[in-house]
Amino acid sequence: MKRVWWTALPVLLALASASNAQSVAYDDALRAAVSDQPRIRASELRLDARRDVADAADELPDPKLRAGLRNLPATGPDLLDPTMMTAFEIGVDQEIPNLTERRARAGLAAADIERASAELSYARNAARLGAGRAWISLAYAQQAEEIASDALHEIERLVPLARSSVAAGTARPGESLEVRRAVLEVEDRRTQIRADMQTAQARLARYIAVEDALAVGPPPSPEVNPEQLSATLEYTPEIVLAETEIRQAEAGVDLARSDLRPDFSVGASYGIRERQYGDLFSVMGTVTLPLFAKRRQQPRIEAARAQAAAAGEARLDMLRTLEAQFGADVASWRSAYRQWQRATDELLPLAESRAELERASFAAGRADLLDVIGAIKTLAVLRIEILAREQATVEAAANLRLTYREHGQ
Repeated sequence: MKRVWWTALPVLLALASASNAQSVAYDDALRAAVSDQPRIRASELRLDARRDVADAADELPDPKLRAGLRNLPATGPDLLDPTMMTAFEIGVDQEIPNLTERRARAGLAAADIERASAELSYARNAARLGAGRAWISLAYAQQAEEIASDALHEIERLVPLARSSVAAGTARPGESLEVRRAVLEVEDRRTQIRADMQTAQARLARYIAVEDALAVGPPPSPEVNPEQLSATLEYTPEIVLAETEIRQAEAGVDLARSDLRPDFSVGASYGIRERQYGDLFSVMGTVTLPLFAKRRQQPRIEAARAQAAAAGEARLDMLRTLEAQFGADVASWRSAYRQWQRATDELLPLAESRAELERASFAAGRADLLDVIGAIKTLAVLRIEILAREQATVEAAANLRLTYREHGQ
């Protein structure tokens, strides 16, 4: 009874775990990955902040309140004694930056909004990529676990037969040990696969906040159109981010050039004097004189232009890097696809035929039990390997679609 309990315990634990699992389809995982992510929420808040700041980007500076005592004698016979020119003055000053500067600040704020929006798109795409890869890993680990379990059960059904053959003297005693070794090898493989499942579940929980997820539904298509995908390289999140950096730098150039225009300020004040003298009212205006632009404003303009040129070169370098990465990703997908098809079309039929022939030969008494078990184990290992090749193909295809096309849909 104790042996039966320990044999059934893994099955009971698996059933209990499955009852608590939440089924998740591939498309559902992609949608959930962008709906409740701290990183995405942080990007959304930064975008909101940029929009709030932009509303005040071209506004005038706050006015300044000015108050004090004017023209109080500091020497002579009227030392510290108010005279006709002494007044307590209170006034207001308003700085008025030139219109070009205000427009440049508004343009810089708009460029900051574009940058924050591009960062949000990049974060969403990264979340969808991570969730998609984790879901695919989980789905194929589940299939591999099923194959390993089926092979293990089939081999375990032959264990009593091996023992009876040894007891009857028709098989060597060492054959029962070989059968047990085969069982342990398949169990080790299944244990590793279950560890891969748990790893994939943990990775998926990072993006969709679902513990012990169960991948359901069909996997994404292994087919892609490289020619169609290559036309979207300039619209990937990385390139869009680089382009927003260019616009920020160009807005910085406009802001630096605005210093060539004069700024203004106006002020009004009211002075209260001794009653016998009467009060005073003053209005003043000032204007900046950019007379030494070659030594002051022009160096800043040239520095801003250099920053804009650097941003353009960085965007070009990013595009070349992306083109090279795209070529490598397409090559990886094609290689994985061919290996998967070759194993499915050629190796799998051979392994299946061998397993069937060994079973038939054993039933007819022309093959040993170890030959049958070896064929079953080889077939299971091959099926798991084919699943791994299919997984590599599907992951490569999904990576291509998510990286180079689906972000723009």
